[in-house]
Amino acid sequence: VQLQASGGGLAQAGGSVRLSCTVSGRIASINYMGWYRQAPGKERELVARIGSLGSTKYADDVKSRFTISRDNAKNTVDLQMNSLRPEDTAVYYCNFHQVVGAVDYWGKGTQVTVSS
Repeated sequence: VQLQASGGGLAQAGGSVRLSCTVSGRIASINYMGWYRQAPGKERELVARIGSLGSTKYADDVKSRFTISRDNAKNTVDLQMNSLRPEDTAVYYCNFHQVVGAVDYWGKGTQVTVSS
């Protein structure tokens, strides 16, 4: 399984950024796709994830600002980030979680920097 992320970059506080990730390879049908982030000096944390049947989970501080979506036909997952804050600055990682066997696959991180 390979993950290719795109998007990210520099945004001003209050602005928006969209991240996209395409998953390829032998993809198990029961899975979660999502985004994690890691800020300098902090541990990697879940931002949002979406299950293969559409269930979603968000970190508390992004719930009203970020929206995760997926296209099962294209094996893509997007993260629309609105009302960005400087504390959203981090490297964002795309994740594919295969439920059977609890296997995680990661994409290369993409930097999101929010200036105040």
